[in-house]
Amino acid sequence: MQDDEIDLRELFSVIWQGKWLVIAITAVFAIGSVVFAIMQPNIYKSEALLAPAAEEQGGGLSALASQFGGLASLAGVNLGAKGGTDKTQLAIEVLKSRQFTSDFIQKHNILADLMAAEKWDRDTDKLIYDEDAYNEATNTWVREVKAPLKPEPSMQEAYKVFSKIIAVNKDKESGMVTISVEHLSPTVAEQWVTWLIEDINKVMKERDVAEANRSSEFLNKQIALTNVADIKAILYKLVEEQAKTIMFAEVRDEYVFNTIDPALAPEEKDKPKRALICVLGTMLGGMLGVMFVLIRHFMRKE
Repeated sequence: MQDDEIDLRELFSVIWQGKWLVIAITAVFAIGSVVFAIMQPNIYKSEALLAPAAEEQGGGLSALASQFGGLASLAGVNLGAKGGTDKTQLAIEVLKSRQFTSDFIQKHNILADLMAAEKWDRDTDKLIYDEDAYNEATNTWVREVKAPLKPEPSMQEAYKVFSKIIAVNKDKESGMVTISVEHLSPTVAEQWVTWLIEDINKVMKERDVAEANRSSEFLNKQIALTNVADIKAILYKLVEEQAKTIMFAEVRDEYVFNTIDPALAPEEKDKPKRALICVLGTMLGGMLGVMFVLIRHFMRKE
């Protein structure tokens, strides 16, 4: 116990003797963290709260499956035991997919805003691009990269960047979905969230309508080939359900997600947390200063 007290006293004595070095190192890190924090651009986050749309078109198929599933299987038609997959989860996975992201970037022509934006001018509400990467006047990419990369970013590069600034979260209890986008411009962040909601609803609608049309075409062929009255009745019911699916899709713009709280252009930045950066930088400098003084002391002692 006495040895421990002596060691602690020695440590405090060493730190006290090297206090000016500790203060100097801490000051350097403090100043560096302040400069670093100031140089970081403001990032704004816009988000929207969505509710899964009701799947009314699934009920008819479920009823048919329970009533005529066995008979339909004799005709080679599988009605399925359930009303279908979780359309909300499917839409979320599509939203996160490379294909959807690539189509989204190309459709809205946002590659420059995503890959070359350097800062945002609040007064004009316009983005300022990195001149070493993108020439806004000629609408050309001028960045210098090594093969296989090209001056104009590929969709694979764009997907990696886009996936870092977008977040799609589903609450397990309520089922509500939140879509958020982070960007230098609050206006751009709001616009992208709005576009994402519109596009995913449109994509999922088109997928279901195309599938229903293909199913109707197949079922009509089966009706023409079937002579059994009961099976024909089932097939007609199935055709009717596909027609309902198409009608349901056509009359609703918010096909998969209903907007509960739409996206807004945020007035306050989401990050960086400059005060936190400064505090952590100063603390790191202090700890490194103490460690340096102690290590130097024990190396001389040996």
